[in-house]
Formats: sequence, C-alpha cells, structure tokens
Amino acid sequence: MRIDIITVSPELIKSPFEHSIIKRAIDKNLVEVHFHDLRKYALNKYGKIDDYQFGGGAGMVLMIEPIDKCITALKSEREYDEVIYMTPDAKTLNQKTANKLSLSKNIIILCGHYKGVDQRVRDLLITKEISIGDYVLSGGELGAAVLCDSIIRLIPGVLGDETSALTDSFQDNLLSPPVYTRPSNYKDLEVPEILLSGNFPEIEKWRTKKALERTKKIRPDLLED
Repeated sequence: MRIDIITVSPELIKSPFEHSIIKRAIDKNLVEVHFHDLRKYALNKYGKIDDYQFGGGAGMVLMIEPIDKCITALKSEREYDEVIYMTPDAKTLNQKTANKLSLSKNIIILCGHYKGVDQRVRDLLITKEISIGDYVLSGGELGAAVLCDSIIRLIPGVLGDETSALTDSFQDNLLSPPVYTRPSNYKDLEVPEILLSGNFPEIEKWRTKKALERTKKIRPDLLED
C-alpha cells in the first residue's frame, strides 16, 4: 500500500510514522507513506495557499489551485483508489471503513487547515470525506495519523499475530471483553476462573457474553446497527 498525505504542516504529522507498529510496517516495506508540503505548489514565491472567504467571515480558506496541482501531479504517476479529505463535518471513521481502506493499493489523504478548503476541492477532487469525531482540531494532520494507524495495522504481516486485529473492538459491532494477564490474584482481585480453565469453547462463550454486556452498557447504539 502507498499513502500520500498532503499537508501544510508536514513536520506535525511525521512523528507518528517514526515509531512502533507503523514504523515496523514501513521498514518491512508493507506500506509506503509520503508527505507532500502543499506550499511547494503555492501560487507565488511567498507560499500563498490560502485566501479570505467570499462573503466575509473569520478564518482563511485553502485555495483550490495548489491542491489541484498537487493531486494532479500525484495522479499523473499512478492511479488512486481514494482521495480522502479529513474534516470534522463528515461521517465518523469506524472499523468498517478502516477495514475497507486497508484493502486499497494507493490512497491520498488531504489534511484540512484554517477554516477548511474551497468547496470546489470537495466537489471536484475528493472521493471520500472522513471525520475522527465531533470536535474541531487545528488541522487534519492528527486525524490523518489516526486514520493511517487504523488502516496500516490491518495490513497482513504488520501485526505479529494477524488474528489480533480480528478480536478488536468494533470488528463484530461489539466492544472487546475484559482482558487479564499475570498475576492471577492482585490485592484480592482475581482473574475469572473460566479464563484459567483451559476450556477454550467455554472461554469464547464467556468472552462473547462479556462483550455483549459491555456493549449494551457503554455503546448500545452499536447493537442497533
């Protein structure tokens, strides 16, 4: 997989890709991640990429021309499955979306900034819009990092045990059940006996029951889906 990230702050987003699971995936050549500074496609030598919004109002807007130039340059080299815009006014990222995107070969992620992008960017260039929650950040960089992490960890070979991702929360519209490790007794708090029994069919029944109970209590909306 190849991921191209377009941003006005490449230094802000690079750090998450230099550590842990994502770094190992890159080192193993399971994924390529490239950062593109939008200012390299600026309209003038002063790095102009934004302007005041028509109709008045506070906040600068990213202009369509630099974004169009960057995306056009990328598309001239390869085909892309999706061109994604990170924005709070979009459908919220979920596991189903991450699963689907993990099967892509090439994707572009455009990070919003300031007041957002000229609407014509969204009308003409974007194929999918994603939010990471009902709140506003200073830019789309952190959201893009979250999206990439959710996708990359699903690529075969990235996790040490590929079945691990299949038992995560939301994979089956349930939250994960409680998990425990050693010691089996800590300050009189004991691990449930069933988990120490070695009876794996019964353990799976227990886990399913607990996952359902936790989902009903914390996220009943998932069961409606």
